Amino acid sequence: MLYLLINALESWWEDSVLSFLRVFTFIEFRAALAMIVSFFLVVGAGPRVIRWLVAKKIGDHPEFHNKDINELMKSKANTPTMGGVLIVGGVALTTLLLADISRANGFYVWMGLICMVGMAVIGGFDDWLKLTTARRRAGSRDGLYSWEKLVFQFGLAVLLGIFIYHHGGSKFVEFNKFADMAHTLNLPGMKTWVFDAETGAWDPSPNLIPLSIGLFVPLAVLMIAGTSNAVNLTDGMDGLAAGITVIVAFAFMILCLIAGYEKGNFILAQYLLVPHIPNADELAVLAGAIAGACLGFLWFNCYPAQVFMGDTGSLALGGTLGYLAVVIRQELLLFIIGGVFFWEMLSVILQVGSFKLRGGKRIFKCAPIHHHYHQLGWTEQKIVVRFWVITAMLVAIALATIKLR
Repeated sequence: MLYLLINALESWWEDSVLSFLRVFTFIEFRAALAMIVSFFLVVGAGPRVIRWLVAKKIGDHPEFHNKDINELMKSKANTPTMGGVLIVGGVALTTLLLADISRANGFYVWMGLICMVGMAVIGGFDDWLKLTTARRRAGSRDGLYSWEKLVFQFGLAVLLGIFIYHHGGSKFVEFNKFADMAHTLNLPGMKTWVFDAETGAWDPSPNLIPLSIGLFVPLAVLMIAGTSNAVNLTDGMDGLAAGITVIVAFAFMILCLIAGYEKGNFILAQYLLVPHIPNADELAVLAGAIAGACLGFLWFNCYPAQVFMGDTGSLALGGTLGYLAVVIRQELLLFIIGGVFFWEMLSVILQVGSFKLRGGKRIFKCAPIHHHYHQLGWTEQKIVVRFWVITAMLVAIALATIKLR
């Protein structure tokens, strides 16, 4: 909203005292500012929201099938959860304030917000049911059943995938040379662009692998729903999921700028040989807002945590990161950058599979994997910081691979 207002007034401030506002027309500035604004929104609103959650007795009661983990986690009992409303609220307000949400350029931003809010609603229902007596079996907290959660996640992801695919096809009618890039499979080492010596111009590579809607949508579902659940499984220690998300979101802020940046005849994606998706740079504001909001949330979620994000936050954050990767065609980079998230999810899959197929035998002491290290004697703070460090290194590796084409 602020961006649209300033953009509308741009022609009025020539040589006036308001000319400094022109800086808001630069996407790089707005993306960085989004981090700052969302941070202070969350930090400012945090104490009041936490008091409200405590007053409503929305507190967590960690329960695991492993008695040793229950003993390690007993100090977290009654810590307020559903703190994800802080993150989602901060991101939404910041994005609406600073992003270009006009009909012509704001499609990807609006779809990103729908993804985040939709996943937050699913997670919110799950959190609420866990914290009430509405659906208890033998005294255990159930929340949404796994199949129910997956149905809602898949349904939302299917709709998003269809809209992204058709928008890519219609949006690029006037940019025919970019049409295939919105639907292409972007593999490591693949050059998206080639130089035409005869014309002296860069053109999309003839080796692009186009995806039909029948392939594009399932891939979108896999990324959006899969990443949503991966972040959810990672959210088990103070500051773990929030801290990793800060790093991953910052990396995707850079990737969104690369994918969408276009100034005159200069296209940054062309220089780095990655897909160019017009207007995808506006998603850098959304990614920056996520990074800033998670930083603000860490103010209260660092050890010992005053509040947990719950499924409300973890499903929303993971789903939105998956959405960003789908739009800018960087799904495989998300697997590298978010490697800790996917390792956490894989550890659960391996543990469950081993237990069922090998007569109760386990691979890890406990899954997700962060609890395995906890039982090995690592302190919670050590696990969290080391997983942050690993994520930072994975981001460096992923960004370095962009130029290896």
